[in-house]
Amino acid sequence: MTSVLEPTTAALPPLELGALAVDPAVVLAPMAGITNPAFRTLCREFGAGLYVCEMITTRALVERNEKTLEMVRATPGEKDAFSVQLYGVDPATVGRAVEMLVDEGVAGTRPAHVDLNFGCPVPKVTRKGGGSALPWRRVLFRDIVRSAVRAAGDVPVTVKTRIGIDADHVTYLDAGRTAQDEGAAAITLHGRTADQLYSGTADWSHITRLVEAVDIPVLGNGDIWEADDALRMVAETGCAGVVIGRGCLGRPWLFGDLAAAFAGTPRRALPTLREVAAVMHRHATLLSEDQGELHGCTDFRKHVAWYLKGFSVGSDVRRALAMVSGLDELAELLAGIPDQPYPVAVLGAPRGRTTPPRPVALPEGWLADRDDPRPPAGAELMVSGG
Repeated sequence: MTSVLEPTTAALPPLELGALAVDPAVVLAPMAGITNPAFRTLCREFGAGLYVCEMITTRALVERNEKTLEMVRATPGEKDAFSVQLYGVDPATVGRAVEMLVDEGVAGTRPAHVDLNFGCPVPKVTRKGGGSALPWRRVLFRDIVRSAVRAAGDVPVTVKTRIGIDADHVTYLDAGRTAQDEGAAAITLHGRTADQLYSGTADWSHITRLVEAVDIPVLGNGDIWEADDALRMVAETGCAGVVIGRGCLGRPWLFGDLAAAFAGTPRRALPTLREVAAVMHRHATLLSEDQGELHGCTDFRKHVAWYLKGFSVGSDVRRALAMVSGLDELAELLAGIPDQPYPVAVLGAPRGRTTPPRPVALPEGWLADRDDPRPPAGAELMVSGG
């Protein structure tokens, strides 16, 4: 399942977030409908790091929404390193949500790390002033970070953001300095503006500028498709670690590659189709254990195309796999596919959504006053996950 490349780099030191040491300095980005307990467990089986749950909305948490409370449940393997990302637009609500997590141990687990989402570019979020639109309101941004850090106590709080709303409304340098001043333990920068969504190529030069502008650790995010992309990002930008999103879709073994790369080891996984099939069945099994077999296999369907990307598999089999409803059915379908080597042509290629750029939807008058401290009306979300 492995290939050996030329040696690449010396070992990268662990990421220090308060008392939490993340080694290797690799973080799984929250992804709606993806980074549930099953996927986090699967990724952890391949390599160490910090695995963040799906985005949790602070309003839903404070109001004890049943689905949200279930989403902040840690798996047995992450009891000492449970990581939660919060979305919120009101400092008081964000503070109360952090207090619940830290003081009450909601769902039985006290988080080891809390991240604040200021990077979501989805129109339903930005048109209300949330996500990547919010750092433009710098006083409100400051108040949210301050509230979260004070409520968190000894639990490290980090911030994730984008370059800005668009090329004319750049926010990340102000956001980084403010986050540092308010006690954030680190900041993650996705190298795109909100209007780019997931199009084009991430601009890592802004990660370099942020590293130069702040003293807290900076994590780089955007277009890390292979472990060697992560090595290149660290070398080019000086960032302290990386955050992995779409690159691990259908490739949870990427975390093993990253662990090897950051340890200075040249081994990389190139699983055969038979080995990929075993991972697919393991993934579906974990989902089934968590959700029940029918719901788990139904949830697994969206992963099929990512796992089989580049492999020679007939359209009829792909369709059947994308409609699977049981583990035995999945195993039978996978067993019928002839084994083949990993399709190296897909290495380094984008995965997941590649939406075209478009103007950012914003509340009326949002850009007029950067120092308006009022939370945007109607921007609270009651649905966690994104």
